[in-house]
Amino acid sequence: MARLTRRRSLLVAAAALLVAGCDRVPGLGGGKPAFKAIDLTGAEYGRELSLTDTEGRRRALADFRGKIVVLFFGFTQCPDVCPSTLAELAEVKRALGADGERIQGVFVTIDPERDTAELLKAYVRTFDPSFVALRGDADETKKAAREFKIFYAKVPGKTEGSYTMDHTAGSYVIDADGQLRLFTRYGSGAQALVDDLKLLLAESKG
Repeated sequence: MARLTRRRSLLVAAAALLVAGCDRVPGLGGGKPAFKAIDLTGAEYGRELSLTDTEGRRRALADFRGKIVVLFFGFTQCPDVCPSTLAELAEVKRALGADGERIQGVFVTIDPERDTAELLKAYVRTFDPSFVALRGDADETKKAAREFKIFYAKVPGKTEGSYTMDHTAGSYVIDADGQLRLFTRYGSGAQALVDDLKLLLAESKG
């Protein structure tokens, strides 16, 4: 009877640990890290990107292998979401200290009609000189957005010929092996991204 009671107590204790949400329960097979962003590990999209940088060079995700890429689709005349996202990413890089050099910010314009290479270059450098801006023609932009399931649409402005852009507000995180791992919602905060990037940095060091 004593043996059965002890066994029942051990099972109850193990169940309590699992319910408590422990990321790793010793002796129970481990577990996945608890990301704060949406975990997309194993997703069958977001695998290819081929656009031109501000120096006229064709760039692909493979060019950034070895670094963790934070990828954001936006446009330079965006009034709030885009600048605050890029400013937050620059803050995240600083918070990571030396490991911040292993983070690559990539900004893809959804408005190539107005976002020239020169404008994009100046724009991203106001946030961090290491950030890379990419652009394509209308068809290439559609293809890239489709690959990453990004919504965008031109919205007429208040004056004739003017317009703004509606678009998905969030960033993708691609690990050092070039695999899509996370989608971080706009407004999640710098600390949440810092914590998630630390987990991915630890993976790549291992």
